[in-house]
Amino acid sequence: MASAPLGDDVYREDPTVNRLEEQAAEILGKEAALLCVSGSMGNLVAMLAWVPRGGEIIGGESSHSLEGEAGGYAVLVGASARGVKRGPDGTLPPDAIAAAFRDPSQDVHDPISSLVTIENTYNASGGLPLTVEYTEAVAAVAHERGVPLHLDGARLFNAVVSLGVPAAELCRPADSVMIALSKGLACPVGSIVAGSAEFVRRARRARKLVGGGMRQAGIIAAAGVLALRYGPDGMIDRMAEDHANARRLAEGLASFPFISVDLSRVRTNFVMFRVLPTSEAEHPLVARERFVAALDALGVRTFAHVDGQIRAVTHYNISAGDIDRALEIVPQAWRAIGGGVPAGVAGAALLT
Repeated sequence: MASAPLGDDVYREDPTVNRLEEQAAEILGKEAALLCVSGSMGNLVAMLAWVPRGGEIIGGESSHSLEGEAGGYAVLVGASARGVKRGPDGTLPPDAIAAAFRDPSQDVHDPISSLVTIENTYNASGGLPLTVEYTEAVAAVAHERGVPLHLDGARLFNAVVSLGVPAAELCRPADSVMIALSKGLACPVGSIVAGSAEFVRRARRARKLVGGGMRQAGIIAAAGVLALRYGPDGMIDRMAEDHANARRLAEGLASFPFISVDLSRVRTNFVMFRVLPTSEAEHPLVARERFVAALDALGVRTFAHVDGQIRAVTHYNISAGDIDRALEIVPQAWRAIGGGVPAGVAGAALLT
């Protein structure tokens, strides 16, 4: 990063940014790519490029682009959103997506369905990866109705590693894709939006509109050039370590009688679990908040997530030793909130 050749990216004169964008377009199987500051900005400029004011975006309930980006689709794009209930496997049923489309030619009250967006991996589902076949099915629903498909691939390479499928193949059905450089790829900052050359031209203008035009951005791009590679010289294949550490954590958590975790859903670097209330009178959500706070006080960072669950995420800075230390702290946190051995279950030795 310190020695990267630099230029003015607003005028497309930064050689390191240009190199990263060309590299990203190739690995994602798209004509062109654009460096953005963040994943939220990447999704936002994609929406600005695709959706007219007054249009409607169809996406998953609890999806990041609809519920975790400060309402940018409404505030800046001028669009409405229609959430589709996700299935137990983390997918949005294609027939439910089809049913979410509006027909303003029949009813002037309706907004115009303008974009379908899906998330791979899907944050709210616990990082479950979406297959090429599923993405093709969703793309068919959108394209039959003349609407593009945007893929929020903030954690796309977790799906790549989990499924053993190249990124270009996972992205192929989508008209545009966003990937985060700053999640599993471990860069300090940055995301990429990719699609056709015409889409990227519009997205570049949208990026400027929202303040994302950068000058010597090669400082940022240099980390992405190193990270966005398969093999031992990049950060993609290394993400298998994150998945192994997540499995190690999940199996350890499953050994505690006061925690429930579905091991079959630990497919990438997410571990979603529940903690029991400490008494019959305690509400499960209150127990969750107290347990998350107790873990945090003891040095283990987790997150109160959707559906009453707790989320733990592994990444480049988390080692197998860190997982083992976290598992030592878990029963300490349980005791700190007044938990004992749940009645009628085995595993008392784990709390001593």
